[in-house]
Amino acid sequence: MAKDPVCHMDVEPAKAAAQSKYQGETYYFCAVGCKQKFDRDPDTYLEGGAVEQH
Repeated sequence: MAKDPVCHMDVEPAKAAAQSKYQGETYYFCAVGCKQKFDRDPDTYLEGGAVEQH
């Protein structure tokens, strides 16, 4: 199980709404909106500074 880096929801990679590759890693998202936020500023979410809620 993967964790959406934007909202921290658990996501099954095979059922993820979207995915992004960043610095050699693949990140999985519960929704396209989370992917769009991540793609705009991935370091914000990877450093643990921001958590979005739905």
